[in-house]
Amino acid sequence: METMARINLLDFDLKGMETLAVELGAKPFHGRNLLKWIHKHGVTDFEQMTDLPRSLRERLESGYEVAVPEIVFEQPSFDGTTKWVLELSDGQRVETVYIPDGDRSTICVSSQVGCALDCAFCSTAQQGFNRNLTAGEIIGQVWQATRELGRPPSNVVMMGMGEPLANFDAVVTAMDNMMEDLAYMISKSRVTLSTSGIVPALRRLRDHSDVSLAVSLHAPDNLLRDHLVPINRKYPLEELIPACKDYIHGEKRRKITWEYVMLDGINDSISHAKALIRLLQGVPSKVNLIPFNPFPGTDFKTSPPERIEAFRDRLMRAGIITITRKTRGEDIDAACGQLVGKVRDRSRRQLRSGAPADKA
Repeated sequence: METMARINLLDFDLKGMETLAVELGAKPFHGRNLLKWIHKHGVTDFEQMTDLPRSLRERLESGYEVAVPEIVFEQPSFDGTTKWVLELSDGQRVETVYIPDGDRSTICVSSQVGCALDCAFCSTAQQGFNRNLTAGEIIGQVWQATRELGRPPSNVVMMGMGEPLANFDAVVTAMDNMMEDLAYMISKSRVTLSTSGIVPALRRLRDHSDVSLAVSLHAPDNLLRDHLVPINRKYPLEELIPACKDYIHGEKRRKITWEYVMLDGINDSISHAKALIRLLQGVPSKVNLIPFNPFPGTDFKTSPPERIEAFRDRLMRAGIITITRKTRGEDIDAACGQLVGKVRDRSRRQLRSGAPADKA
């Protein structure tokens, strides 16, 4: 006789947990307590959830579980960054990156196994697309990071493997749990969703969430962006820019963060900077210039530092807040655009004992 699959409680947000509790014969506040046990306290054993009725715990035991992705590989960088590879229930693997910066701790979270958008400069795109993550597999990365760090991260960026807006419902549910007071209590301003520009989903997001928004721009015109970010052929800049403005409409202090990878001889000239200034005119903006992180098989090269500086200075003179992102985790293939989810099997015990670590 085939055993029924258990339902993973990591897939539930607060409202879903309250509804479940009532369906199982308990009260809504028992659902709130259940959410708190799982996320705030990190408890996965129902028997340890002592303020839940015995009858509820028995029903949970019979058909539910807290299935957390397992960290199967851990690799530290010389700069303090750590890459975790997590194995999912079907054997697929995704990568999560921890980036410390003083009192600030940022977790870069994946939303898909691979990516279907085929951005020309991104190594994740070379892996292809396997599947969307569930809400539980997304928030499970934060659950594991919280246990590893001994506290919730101060910031979460949906900038790992995949396009978050192509996995809308699961990503929104997971982000709700990140910001939930009974779970991780991360401020909405410290949860950032990065998108390449799926315009209909971006417009839908405004009705479901108000997290910070980062957009993978990388070019100031459609002709170049069509090549670098192919989703632009479907949703060109004439559609993307107004959708971004609408997302922050009425919130004076909020800005769109534009991510712009600096590619030698491709998008890094002063004429490109001037075109970008024209494109962003009237849009509350901050630009992150990202030195390109090379990976095997790519023909792209990183812009020279002096050209990046000149590009930044031109934007700054136009009144656009512009920073050059410090590359973190490059030596462990954990930098922006380098996540691919393919690693050799190595035990965490080996790595922590000081044995040499292979690159992913």
